Amino acid sequence: MPLLVLALSWNSLDTTIWNHLLETQMMRLLGNTLVLTVGVASGVVLLGVSLAWLTSLCEFPGRRWLDWALMLPFAVPAYVLAFVMIGLLDFAGPLQTFLRSWLGNDFRMFSIRSTGGVIFVLVLVFYPYVYMLARGAFLAQGRGLMEAARILGHSPWAAFWRVALPMARPAIGAGAALAVMETLADFGAVSVFNYDTFTTAIYKTWYGFYSLQTATQLASLLLLFVLLALYTERRAQGSRRFPGVDKPRQGALFRLRGARGWLATGYCLLVLAIAFVIPLLQLFYWLLTSDRNDFDDRYWSLIRNTLALGGIAALMTVGAALMLVLARRMQPVRRIRSAVALANLGYALPGSVLAVGIMFAFSFADNQLLVPLQAWLGLEEPRPWLMGSLFALLLAYLIRFMAVASGPVDTSLARIRPALPEAAHSLGHSGYSVFWRVYLPLLVPGLLSASLLVFVDVLKEMPATLLMRPFGWDTLAVRIHSLTAEGDWPRAALPAITLVATGLLPVIVLIRRSAQSISRSKVR
Repeated sequence: MPLLVLALSWNSLDTTIWNHLLETQMMRLLGNTLVLTVGVASGVVLLGVSLAWLTSLCEFPGRRWLDWALMLPFAVPAYVLAFVMIGLLDFAGPLQTFLRSWLGNDFRMFSIRSTGGVIFVLVLVFYPYVYMLARGAFLAQGRGLMEAARILGHSPWAAFWRVALPMARPAIGAGAALAVMETLADFGAVSVFNYDTFTTAIYKTWYGFYSLQTATQLASLLLLFVLLALYTERRAQGSRRFPGVDKPRQGALFRLRGARGWLATGYCLLVLAIAFVIPLLQLFYWLLTSDRNDFDDRYWSLIRNTLALGGIAALMTVGAALMLVLARRMQPVRRIRSAVALANLGYALPGSVLAVGIMFAFSFADNQLLVPLQAWLGLEEPRPWLMGSLFALLLAYLIRFMAVASGPVDTSLARIRPALPEAAHSLGHSGYSVFWRVYLPLLVPGLLSASLLVFVDVLKEMPATLLMRPFGWDTLAVRIHSLTAEGDWPRAALPAITLVATGLLPVIVLIRRSAQSISRSKVR
């Protein structure tokens, strides 16, 4: 439905708004979006691959705990790190103030409120996508190929470029594509930096010009960027698929001793400190030194709204994902597989694109069908039922995070051998009985993991929530946006800490799943 709405939105144009956009903003929007995409893609690949190489193939002091600690920045929403970095590194921030007192009032550091500042923040937030997938790819490579490269006279660096990196390229490309899609979908961080991209233009067109149709047309242009990123990633990989190894590598291939080992430790610690530890300490400092007590009824109302939305969306999304995954398992025909694949494409749609697509369709349904129906039934005050409803927001969450829920459920279902349900059928159990007595108990771990991942993603989702929330349904993410828009960093610390603490839960789940998969590989 959202894709169809985006395609049909071009049947007419508001020439006044479009002339204004073309004359004043369009080239800047295109340039900013392109520069941001290329910069973040390059940064996450460089940072994620280097960290994955060190923690998976090298031995150095602290490697065992840095291996999982480097995934902790995954828990920090981009808009939280954005306003923390501005608060720390801006001209009036504590770092520059200290340096001016030490080096003189004429000292000037680089401006964090710049294109480089936005790229810097988004790279720190999204590098775990590449780190996690590249690390898994490096761990899956056996010792034989790297040792063969060394025997043939290649240095460790040459062996990395000619053997390890090409084999891990599909995983690295997938991680970079996820980071690019998240960058294109980001609204909170770029709005904090006042950096205009298509997501901010959609919001301003909707709420500034009150033109839902023009916002829908801008959303379709943003979707072209997303599709271009996906196409580029697929073309870059092409048919480059490398077979796995019979025995996963056990133990580090390279032992870094002395200064090289401590340099590796320092590099990993520096990334962890900048991306997670220092921002968290700054948030706690703002919270403890603030002269306002925000632990009031409004804060607990935000908690209730956020948890309610996350819980309902998680149940809906995981339930729908379970039905789709089971349908593909029971009827593995081409049309079913294609339909399930289409349903999982929602993760490639930014929240702002989903919001305008759904609301445009619901606005048409309300104005053309439901309001006239209410008038025909004799209701005194016909009103829209779908526009601004909780159902519209939950539908956006369902479409957006279906792929997030399908992954763990599909993995758990793949571990159930076909012999188990066949044995239950042979004992006289019907289809529903087999589901409740065989499938569901074995799928519980995957369902819980999927529910947790969707729950936390919903909590952190800002564009769709900001654009579609019903009246009175403000969440922690919306509260952070309103406070940072006013430049009130200390008061934004409390909801930000709450979101970061909640975001740690799926990171812990991912770390445990990664450790379990490695342990199973070593056992095999």
